[in-house]
Amino acid sequence: MSNSDLISILFILLLLVGLAHMLGSLFTKLRQPRVIGEILAGVILGPALLGRLPLASRFTDAIQHQRGILDFVYWLGLLLLMFLSGAETRHLFSREERREVGWLVTVGTGIPFLLALIVSPWLIGPALAGPNGNRISLMIVLAVGVAVTSVPVIAKIFTDLKILHTRFARLVLGVAVLEDIVLWLALAAATALAGTTALNARQMSYHLFATMGFFGLGLTVLPRIVKRINKSRFNVFAQHSPVGYAMAVLLGYCVAAGALGVSLVFAAFLAGFAVVHKKRQLFAEALDSIGKVSFAFFIPVYFAIVGLKLDLIRGVSLRMISAFVIGSCVVKILSVSLAGRLAGFRGLDLINLAITTNARGGPGIIVATVAFDAGIISPSFYTTLVLAAVLTSQMAGAWLDYVLRRGWPLLGPVAPQQAAVSEQEAYSTHVGIG
Repeated sequence: MSNSDLISILFILLLLVGLAHMLGSLFTKLRQPRVIGEILAGVILGPALLGRLPLASRFTDAIQHQRGILDFVYWLGLLLLMFLSGAETRHLFSREERREVGWLVTVGTGIPFLLALIVSPWLIGPALAGPNGNRISLMIVLAVGVAVTSVPVIAKIFTDLKILHTRFARLVLGVAVLEDIVLWLALAAATALAGTTALNARQMSYHLFATMGFFGLGLTVLPRIVKRINKSRFNVFAQHSPVGYAMAVLLGYCVAAGALGVSLVFAAFLAGFAVVHKKRQLFAEALDSIGKVSFAFFIPVYFAIVGLKLDLIRGVSLRMISAFVIGSCVVKILSVSLAGRLAGFRGLDLINLAITTNARGGPGIIVATVAFDAGIISPSFYTTLVLAAVLTSQMAGAWLDYVLRRGWPLLGPVAPQQAAVSEQEAYSTHVGIG
């Protein structure tokens, strides 16, 4: 690499991370998800805005010239995001409210997913398909896009509103954790089928078996093995450099997945799920350190590059965006409302649960980027999925802030005699802090 190429890529990264943080902070102050500002940074620096100015042609040419390095940073940011999401999933999972969580996952996620699978043969067409997209993989991606819920964005919204400790937050995050694990498996199956237009039985069976086997081992056996390695007194690597050891686990999972032909994105998620060890503060501090660096640079740059990839000139279909956003929101909200009613919730509780679990956020964007990079979906459908993730997250954040400002409870008390902390008290804490 020449000195001019090095300066060029450093300048591009400087603009991406700087503008992503500036707009992310602005959207945070506007009580909107930070990720929207980070994606908008890429849109501004991309072909939709800056690329249309004649004076900026050298900058857009430099981005195309450095596409290989930007793709590496993009993938590193995505893998780190999935790694940290997997670790957060293991940390947030709770065994409380099993009945409510069971109904919300089974009905609130199951109905949108199955309904999308049933109607997708009449919905998918050339406008949705990418170069490697076959009928089955497109159907799965469409169903996952309708049903997915965001763990990271919802957790961030709860943190910003000072309600992360409440029963409402615990219930929603428990639902999101369980459904994301199932939907990641479905998306992994879709990527395994990508490109198999002839649907070779042997090849398809191998990819599905390898993907599901890796996923199953990653949720059951491998975490126990990693836990034993974590506790081993012979593990000098972990003792002297916990951060390096955690990163080695991530890289090891990705290498093993690559050798088996399994998507690296899901390997990163499973690596984060495995490396968490609640009884070892050492690893908690290591993950915290990795998270600080990742959220300071790699993840904002990843979302900014997502914005760069959005073709808002030729890749926008207002009809497709409107149909998907309205249709998916109606199906998801009605399904979660039905699930909430079966779980015993009524009135405002149902609205709060439905709108919050409708937020697709980071996982919705990851679904879009994974499917797009695998060649399953077209640029216009990629743009549709990303915009749907942004709009639903914005809607959830705005609604929860409105409910808290009005002083309404997020969830009614379980029973009058229980001495649980009410959501109204959570609102008082929110107002007191500012």
